Amino acid sequence: MTNAKIETIQPEVAYLNAGMELWWEIQNFLFEEADLLDRRNFNEWLEILHPDITYRMPLARNIRRDQIKKSEYTQPGEVAWFDEGFQTLSQRVAQINTGIHWAEEPASRISHLVTNVRVQVPADAADAPEEVKVHSRFLVYQNRLQTETVLFVGKRADVLRRHEGRWKVAERTIYLDQNVLLAKALTTFF
Repeated sequence: MTNAKIETIQPEVAYLNAGMELWWEIQNFLFEEADLLDRRNFNEWLEILHPDITYRMPLARNIRRDQIKKSEYTQPGEVAWFDEGFQTLSQRVAQINTGIHWAEEPASRISHLVTNVRVQVPADAADAPEEVKVHSRFLVYQNRLQTETVLFVGKRADVLRRHEGRWKVAERTIYLDQNVLLAKALTTFF
């Protein structure tokens, strides 16, 4: 008797573009999130995160054009700028809220700009989705002290999931459009 490996192939879920009403709702959710971060309402921001959140910012690599799709950014399990869950995000917020965080005292002035929002829904639940995929672009401007200015520009791939009657960020992957971090510290949330 041979030990044959049986593989279960799970079909890919087909996604459709969301209708105008859902797109508007999700876009406003992202704008409100940006406003919470800009106003330093970090505890309120934690409330819109799913308890099982995956929050990841992979490293970008300079590679040949024919290798871009599969290895421009590091993969899960490889090195990343961030690879966190709810607990570590909560600890970062608690540290900033102490008022003695070395890189955030005095606090940075930050503006999050979110644009090019695209929302996709599972084809089999397009009328009342419990989960959506959201792709967006961002520009985060950070100014600290008199002369420290940093711009972060990139893309985000999110999964929002309904939890306890409201949308929450269940997954966020942040793709910076730079492979060398020019900031002195990486303290902002994206």
